[in-house]
Amino acid sequence: MKFKTSETLSTINAYEAGKPLKEVEREYKITHIIKLASNENPLGFSPNVHDAVKAQMRDMNRYPESSGYLLKQKLSRKFKVPPENIVLGNGSDDIIALLAHGFLNPGDEALMPLPSFLMYEISVKTAKGCPIMVPLVDFSTNLKGLIDRLSPKTRMIFITNPFNPTGSIISFHEFNDFLAKVPEDVIIIVDEAYIEFVRDETVYDSLQKPLADPRIVTLRTFSKVYGLAGFRVGYGIMDFEIADVLNRIRQPFNVNTLAQAAAVAALEDEEFFKKTINTIHEGLDYLFSELGALGLKCLPTQSNFLMVDLKADATKVFEEMLKLGVIVRSMKSYGFDTFLRITAGTKEENTILINSLQKVIQK
Repeated sequence: MKFKTSETLSTINAYEAGKPLKEVEREYKITHIIKLASNENPLGFSPNVHDAVKAQMRDMNRYPESSGYLLKQKLSRKFKVPPENIVLGNGSDDIIALLAHGFLNPGDEALMPLPSFLMYEISVKTAKGCPIMVPLVDFSTNLKGLIDRLSPKTRMIFITNPFNPTGSIISFHEFNDFLAKVPEDVIIIVDEAYIEFVRDETVYDSLQKPLADPRIVTLRTFSKVYGLAGFRVGYGIMDFEIADVLNRIRQPFNVNTLAQAAAVAALEDEEFFKKTINTIHEGLDYLFSELGALGLKCLPTQSNFLMVDLKADATKVFEEMLKLGVIVRSMKSYGFDTFLRITAGTKEENTILINSLQKVIQK
């Protein structure tokens, strides 16, 4: 390449998304595919979203409202925080990048679990920071390991709760013990993309007492429980000084008009929200039961997905499942060579998945 690239580029691996439906249809020449790989909402989204988006179509020749006023007002009332403490993003990964670029100087360190959401590492590296990886313990975030890796160069820590891809959680008690050992000048980014699915009441939920600690930045998304993954809209709730920095450097129209309208409508439909939670919980219970009957062990989970140990090469099983029109996620790239991650789907999808998996593993 004749153009000089960033010196960090050679250390960055591209984010690998789950296989999209259209790609599988083209590659395997099959239809009626079910996708249980990317932790999406199997019910789609609220009917209210369709109407709200349709109503906005006539104004799509205009730029979006940069402040996201209506959406911030909804979130402000929901979580009882001032609107100025809310930052909207083109997905929560947009806010992750803003945090890295707003608060890291070359050589500054950001601690994170290993493995974890790849965008943590990518964002830190593109901001010329240094990601410090701390391996999991028993498929859970190693809080002691994170504390042990603190240094004078540490500027931020990434916490995912519930954890993706294992589904484990950090309890309120565990997090508070951890918090007491973190220096006052370190930002703690708590990514709660799956918090709505948690059934364990001991979980640490940063928005039970929002803004209680200025170090804590809460990240949440509309991609999962609200089913708006294709709209790309997430949000962060944080101390005003942090929010002010992010708003100074974010793109002025980072959340488009349709995404804002969709998110407002989604927040208003409590019935759809509850239906989604019930569908996921029932689906997980079914999957645990049926996978157990096949002699397979699943990790405990508090999210909308589970990890199952096949005691065999998960990638081969993943590829055979594709041929049957079922998309799941091999965890080989995460270092879990024998595990699949499966998103809970509808009753019909879950049944098809179990039948397909049974065919594959009994070959």
